[in-house]
Amino acid sequence: MKAEIISIGDELLIGQVINTNQAYLAEKLNSIGIAVQRMTTVGDEEEQILEAFARGMEEHDLVLVTGGLGPTHDDITRTAVCRFFGTDLIVNEEALSRVRSFFERRGVAPRKINEDQALVPRSGLVIQNNHGTAPGFMFERNGHYLIAMPGVPFEMKAMTESFILPSFASKSSGSVIRHRTLKTTGIGESFLAEQIGDIKTLLGTDNGITLAFLPSPTGTRLRITARAKTVEEANEKVAAVERGIRSKAGKYIYAVDDEELEQTLGGLLLDRHLTIAVAESCTGGLIADRITDVPGSSAYFERSYVTYSNESKLADLGVPGDLIRSHGAVSREVAEAMALCVRLKANTDIGLSTTGIAGPAGGTPEKPVGLVWIGYSDRSVTLALKFNFGDHRQRTKERASQAALELVRRKLLSIES
Repeated sequence: MKAEIISIGDELLIGQVINTNQAYLAEKLNSIGIAVQRMTTVGDEEEQILEAFARGMEEHDLVLVTGGLGPTHDDITRTAVCRFFGTDLIVNEEALSRVRSFFERRGVAPRKINEDQALVPRSGLVIQNNHGTAPGFMFERNGHYLIAMPGVPFEMKAMTESFILPSFASKSSGSVIRHRTLKTTGIGESFLAEQIGDIKTLLGTDNGITLAFLPSPTGTRLRITARAKTVEEANEKVAAVERGIRSKAGKYIYAVDDEELEQTLGGLLLDRHLTIAVAESCTGGLIADRITDVPGSSAYFERSYVTYSNESKLADLGVPGDLIRSHGAVSREVAEAMALCVRLKANTDIGLSTTGIAGPAGGTPEKPVGLVWIGYSDRSVTLALKFNFGDHRQRTKERASQAALELVRRKLLSIES
């Protein structure tokens, strides 16, 4: 089956709201073998909505519509659907009961504008809303389907899980689509492609398998996509390509799919019963924030210091003053001292540090904006690595935090940088 996702709402077009619904729906449809061929966003204008419906139904087997089912004047999806399918609105008693119960549980009497959400197109199949007040509905015309759902992600996701996926899993013509994303860091996109080698050789002659390079400021994601008749066949295709990539560039892969580097590192520290403390200057606490985003991080994360000024490096960490005077705060020597001092002060197995020039000012020819030293110390070695992350302040901080966490991961796995 071929699908289109239509998102409705002026708030999406002006950038006020980030459209996460599209990504979620595309992933879920792919999981049951339905390929999303187009995503469309239209504002709260009825004629544009009708044009999108007409094109979507003509060119796709399934059209999923989100948004515009709320109780206010600018929620016009129901009206557009009625015009498109030549029907009118009627009260759905079950939906009305759910609306009233929704407000009763909150100790509030529903107003007429709320109860009007129980009005549904007469000829559509109603999809009840277990988490809100606006029901969804489905229409079928000549083997093509249009489903309208609320734009509230929590409500839309519940309908997708309970209705759309079970209803359309058997309609996907025996096709299965599987994705796997390998997350890499510490190597640029072009260098990674060179490391992997000829993509045609890696993928072979099967046109049901593809590989996409998705770069970001902190690394490149490699998305493997396989299409097959069975789940087992698709999974084996993905696994074969993954084995090929890992044989060429395995040391740069830190996680798969939704896992983040801080989660990977947390698992390694837990498995080895190790603890870590952090001293940050240019990253301003970002490393500690990422580490503590992981539930259970208290088992391995002891403490952190944001020692932004020279005085704080001396007073809070105990960095020798002559190092800063001789080499400057942004230097190998100071980064190493920060990592060592924080490890000793916190009595942890590992100390990690950053010191650099985030910019946009403060750089010199010898120490340009973007220069960052990342220090590492454990019970056997203390060292620091030099990086230059460019002249964008936020990206420098983001890249430095990624490189710092990656340095610890590689040390724990004995991977040469």
